[in-house]
Amino acid sequence: MWDVACPQRPSRVAGVTMAGFRVRDLEALRIVPHPAVTLLLEFGAGSPVLDCADGRQERGSIVAGPGLGSAGAVRARGENVECLQVRLSPVIARAVLGVSPADLDGAVVSLGDLWGREASRIREQLGDVSSWQDRFVLADALLARRHEAGPPVDPEVAWAWHRIAVSRGLARVDELAAEVGWSRKRLWSRFRSQLGLPPKRAVKLVRFDHAAHRLVAGEGAAQVAADTGYADQSHLHRDVMAFTGATPATVAGEPFLAVDDIAWPTRGTTANPPACVGRLALTRTGPPS
Repeated sequence: MWDVACPQRPSRVAGVTMAGFRVRDLEALRIVPHPAVTLLLEFGAGSPVLDCADGRQERGSIVAGPGLGSAGAVRARGENVECLQVRLSPVIARAVLGVSPADLDGAVVSLGDLWGREASRIREQLGDVSSWQDRFVLADALLARRHEAGPPVDPEVAWAWHRIAVSRGLARVDELAAEVGWSRKRLWSRFRSQLGLPPKRAVKLVRFDHAAHRLVAGEGAAQVAADTGYADQSHLHRDVMAFTGATPATVAGEPFLAVDDIAWPTRGTTANPPACVGRLALTRTGPPS
C-alpha cells in the first residue's frame, strides 16, 4: 500500500515538482523512464534500494538523470520506505545539483557522493518534522537556494527543451535548431552537455511519457499511437519495449505510472496544484497533515 502526499503550493523554482511517499512493502517495482532528473530524499527508518542492471545496488538518497530505468534496467524495493521524490526539469538540474546531468551519464548516483554533508543534513531535517507540508517547505528552500547559486543553461537550450516539452515530443530537431539560430550540430552538442541527453533522445522520451500515461488511463494502443506521433501501433510497441522492457499492455498496469495522478495531479501544467493525499487505489482524502 502506498500513501502519497503532494504540496499545497507550487515550488518557488519553475521546473521543480515534489511528492511524498510512504510505502510499507516495496517489492521489485519497475522504474519507468520519465523526462526529468530524479532526486530521491529518504529519511525514514527503512531505506529504498535500487537494483541496477549491472548488479550495482544504490541505497538511500539518490539522483539520476532523465530516462532512469530505460529498458526496464532498474527496480526499486524496500520496507517501511519514507521519502520525498523531486522531479527536476533538465533545464534547472545543473544549477540545483551542482553538476550537469550529462556528468551522471545515465547512472544512479548516491546523493551523498554529490552533495556531501548537505545530503546528511537534509535527511536529518526531513526526519525531524512530522508534517509532509513542512518537509516540502524544507526541501523547496534547499532547492531554491541551490538553484539561485548555480549556473543556468544557455537560453537557446532552455527554449529547445521547452518546445519539446510543450509539443509532447512532436518537435523536430532540425526546426528547433533553425528557431534558435544554431546549426543542428551545435544544438546537439550544447543540449547534450547541459541537459544530459541529445535532442532526439529527449523528443523520444517526452513522446513516450505522454503515450505511456494515456495507456495507463485506459486508452487503446492503436488510438494512443495515432494521437501521439507514432507511425503505427507497432512503432509504439517497439518504443515502449525499448524504454521499459515490457509490452504496452504490461506498462498500462504499472504502479509506478498509476500513482502519478495522485503524486503529480496536474502533470506540471498549472501554477497552483492542489494539496492531496492518496493511495495507489487513486482515492483521496483531505489535505495531508
